[in-house]
Amino acid sequence: MLHFAPMPELPELEVVREVLTRRLGGRRIEAVTLAPKGAAVVVRDLTGGGFAASLTGASLGDVRRRGKFLLFDFPRAPFTLAANPKLVGRFQLCAPAEKKAGPVHVTLTFASPDEQLRYVDSKQMGQLYLTRDTRLIPTFDEMGPEALEINPEEFRRRLKSFRGEIKGILTRAPFVAGIGNAYADEILWQARLHPYRKRTKLTEDEVDALYRAMRQTLTEAVDQVRQEMADDIHLKPRDFFAVHMRGGQACPRCGNPISEITANQRITSFCRTCQPGGLVQGVA
Repeated sequence: MLHFAPMPELPELEVVREVLTRRLGGRRIEAVTLAPKGAAVVVRDLTGGGFAASLTGASLGDVRRRGKFLLFDFPRAPFTLAANPKLVGRFQLCAPAEKKAGPVHVTLTFASPDEQLRYVDSKQMGQLYLTRDTRLIPTFDEMGPEALEINPEEFRRRLKSFRGEIKGILTRAPFVAGIGNAYADEILWQARLHPYRKRTKLTEDEVDALYRAMRQTLTEAVDQVRQEMADDIHLKPRDFFAVHMRGGQACPRCGNPISEITANQRITSFCRTCQPGGLVQGVA
């Protein structure tokens, strides 16, 4: 049986950013601990100065988000810590004695009060980059505008340069940054668009509906995640989803069963009644 992990996307990472800036901004890193095995896979020191040595003693400023990256700024240091959690990476902010939320590869310890920021990743697929220039991070400069910052005109213009199925385009960072598999399903359900509709077949009204659905879905999700996650940033609350991973359940809009397709290690969930078109074989 395949296991599909909840990849952190814009709403989760935006709330994590808020919590870390509020809780850790201005505080000094007293110690950095790297796991003997996992850290060698996860950590990327692009400065040459040593990951742990550089961060020890540094004071954290703001935490920013760019697409699916978190950027930790250090105002008095010539580097940035960029985290790309990828499939299952997450952070845990807790007291040193608290139980680990999973395999911990990097621990940043802050004092007064004693707290740890742990990077947890059961698959060791994410990366933590220490860099003086974010342009050195693979794919970083390829990202398009932020999904919640792009205006309708630019959205329409950029969309015309992409071909293929609309769900695949939504999840491409060069189009807009921050949307992954799960929220693409939610956006398309909100827009009443079949995930396998070809971009070239969309009408102007459908493109406008897609833009509005993207903004509404992501904005509401940030508010929902903020409420349900609170400061427990290792959690990924998604019980509020309408269709993603809800195969066989009733569509909250029309009541008909939600369909699911599994392809390339990715689940696509949608309502064939609310999102007509895009004939595909093997739909559940």
